[in-house]
Amino acid sequence: MLLCATALAGCQLPPLGHRTESSALNAQDAQATPLGHAVAGELAAHPGLTGIDPLPDPLDSFAARVDLVRTAQRTIDVQYYIWRNDLTGTLLLEALREAADRGVRVRLLLDDNGTASSLDPTLAALNAHPNIEVRLFNPFVVRSPKFISFLWDFPRLNRRMHNKSLTADSAATILGGRNIGDEYFAATDGVVFADLDVLAIGPAAADVAHDFDRYWASASSWPVNQLLPAPAPDGLDTLDRAAKAVEADPAAAAYVQSLEKATDVRRLMDGTLPLEWATARLVSDDPVKAKGKAEPESLILAQLHAILGDPDHELDLVSPYFVPAESGTRYFSDLAAKGIKVHVLTNSLEATDVVPVHAGYARRRKALLASGVELFELRRTPGAPTSKTAGKGKDSGGVVFGSSGSSLHAKTFALDEHRVFVGSLNFDPRSANLNTELGLVIDSPELALRIESMFWTQVRQLAYEVKLDHDGSLYWIKRTGDVTERFDTEPNTTWGKRFGVWFFSLLPIEWLL
Repeated sequence: MLLCATALAGCQLPPLGHRTESSALNAQDAQATPLGHAVAGELAAHPGLTGIDPLPDPLDSFAARVDLVRTAQRTIDVQYYIWRNDLTGTLLLEALREAADRGVRVRLLLDDNGTASSLDPTLAALNAHPNIEVRLFNPFVVRSPKFISFLWDFPRLNRRMHNKSLTADSAATILGGRNIGDEYFAATDGVVFADLDVLAIGPAAADVAHDFDRYWASASSWPVNQLLPAPAPDGLDTLDRAAKAVEADPAAAAYVQSLEKATDVRRLMDGTLPLEWATARLVSDDPVKAKGKAEPESLILAQLHAILGDPDHELDLVSPYFVPAESGTRYFSDLAAKGIKVHVLTNSLEATDVVPVHAGYARRRKALLASGVELFELRRTPGAPTSKTAGKGKDSGGVVFGSSGSSLHAKTFALDEHRVFVGSLNFDPRSANLNTELGLVIDSPELALRIESMFWTQVRQLAYEVKLDHDGSLYWIKRTGDVTERFDTEPNTTWGKRFGVWFFSLLPIEWLL
């Protein structure tokens, strides 16, 4: 275990030394790339609009990332909260290394809380590549185990960069709810997350590229060479061997082979990808939020309210971690009291991966239901796709449930059958006040209608509907075809898990969730 040389209480980050300056491509340089040439005609035909391609299917979404990296000729900017040292994490790092080998400038910005310590040698080796620079956002001093640093530096380390985007040549970007790890791309036999990303070209892609610049240059972004030991001489060879081992693994063969099939990025390049053309506005926290210095009006919820206002007749919300707290409960209840339909989809207790967060939601359920808010909790779905079964393509599901995910991770909402948000934002105090977040507000009746219809079709078959009985007790309705089943306790959960929810609901931790 690597520990600081000084006493734990005295561990501090080193002074933030010299950092190379760099920026996203300007519009003229972006247009001169193959990506820019490929989309120029469509952009000219839709002035001021962004081309949107939803990516609900996990394998399609990963393959699109790999292909976007392979297509880039000038720059790749990558920003993520979690990066696993697993199959998909290794393959994407190898793709970035290969892009750098052909002369592409790669900037990789990772939140240090979600980045595996085992990746430190690989990140140091990548950073030594002349065309790659790696920075860690709000880094830990103790590299392993990282959690030790919370003992003396909790206020700083409790704030994280939750943004997720991958942008090529400032011309095309993929953003949304997915991190980089097997559970986000159906490459595992364990829990698979149902999630949503979008591929965007045009003004929104340029906005994401320039937003990346301010995070890259922020006082919370540290070059890895100031934090990690010097890389081993064969560090990149180690990454190459790891990627080849993944590709040679029979269990992963079907998954790896599927990456060679036609992707949405390839269809974008040959002009055959149908896009939804819409006004899209970027919402993003100022990175100083990670230091607790952001102005209230600059926070992402304030930005969303300034752009969207309140719904006129309907709000359809999907959030895996839904902790409305007192203010959010009052807001949603007031909407329902005005006759506005409010539908919320979140994880059930059996599907959630964070029990304390479920406790923060559970304590608000009765008040929400009493006000008229409709609550749905996604069931843990058996038979989620794995590396052996993934790759069915876009026909496998709708806008969020592109696969039979066993746990919800998508973050989206639709207002009044007209506007849609897709991004990294959960509706909880952590996203509102502690973590930085990123997303797009898209003026698209088509996408909004797809989300609304999801509540009337897929959700009622894949989720429990939570109800309030005449005596004020909760019960859950499960629909399977025409069969309806009622549960008077949280379905498919143990007494111990329900006790855990009750216990965490007593603790004053809602602001942390």
